[in-house]
Amino acid sequence: MRDVQSQADARGIAIQHVGIRDAHLPFLIKTKDGGYQPVLARIQFTVELPAAFKGTHMSRFQEILLPWSQKPLAEPEMDAMLGEALAKLDAQAAEVTLAFKYFVEKAAPVSGGRSLLDLDCSFTGRKRAGEPLAFTLGVDVPFTSLCPCSKEISAYGAHNQRSVCRVRVRFGEGHDCILIEDLAALVEANGSAPIYPLLKRVDEKYVTEQAYDHPKFVEDILRDNVLALRRLDGIAWFSVACENFESIHNHNAFAAHEETVCP
Repeated sequence: MRDVQSQADARGIAIQHVGIRDAHLPFLIKTKDGGYQPVLARIQFTVELPAAFKGTHMSRFQEILLPWSQKPLAEPEMDAMLGEALAKLDAQAAEVTLAFKYFVEKAAPVSGGRSLLDLDCSFTGRKRAGEPLAFTLGVDVPFTSLCPCSKEISAYGAHNQRSVCRVRVRFGEGHDCILIEDLAALVEANGSAPIYPLLKRVDEKYVTEQAYDHPKFVEDILRDNVLALRRLDGIAWFSVACENFESIHNHNAFAAHEETVCP
């Protein structure tokens, strides 16, 4: 049959990203205890298309993905997956993002009741021919924040809210990326109090008072996370975006920062 997408294109426009989006496949993600957690990933998988080519071979993205969906997935596997994409699609650059829910077990602070907290996570790999993999881990971490101003000016109480910190980290070549559980714990510690899926009354009292004793503006939370991330060994780049879902406003408080730690 005639291969239309392999025909030449005369418009002279190279496309930076072309491929598939919102594909869904299961994967296995390494856990802190050495095991693996099955996840369902939402996938965006693209390559760079030279100006001379009319189109890419869309079916090959799924052909590449399927075998990897049945194996544990981390940086080495993503490197191999993208290398395969460069070869099979005759491309100079490829990128894949897997977005998924990851569950972390948490024990309530007083009763000890155990439950699972879901975290929105992502693995992003970028690879250019002849260059090493650029791997980025993303974790969105929820927590409680309590307003220092509200506490200061009120005769009793202070307004608090659920917040989220969206962190993206990249480590230098030869350094292992931080595990999801460790990155989530690092970020969570910089809020006013952690969030737990399961709380008894004794736990609710504890976390309410913990938040009251650790008031923080969104700017405080952001800066404390920047300092914590800078201390990670081998980190090359990070971005942090903190958002408080305000309880006394019809808008959110927001702060964001990114920096290159080492080239």
